[in-house]
Amino acid sequence: MTQIAPTTTAVDELDSSHQLTASDRCDSCGAQAYIRVAIGSSELLFCAHHGKKYQEKLATVASDWHDESDRLLQDNRA
Repeated sequence: MTQIAPTTTAVDELDSSHQLTASDRCDSCGAQAYIRVAIGSSELLFCAHHGKKYQEKLATVASDWHDESDRLLQDNRA
């Protein structure tokens, strides 16, 4: 399914104001990530599609859900 990548940042220190960039890739398919999910001391990155697909299951264990998928709509308006 997905890979859990450990981070060096504790969840309490997770900077949810940090904007995801084009170098941040979905752990499921490798597309650009727009959603970051903190679980324990790890985080998962998802494209908008996979973030929505797994949101219901991950909501029970996630300590933080950072969603920037609205940027997809903003990019298309320009």
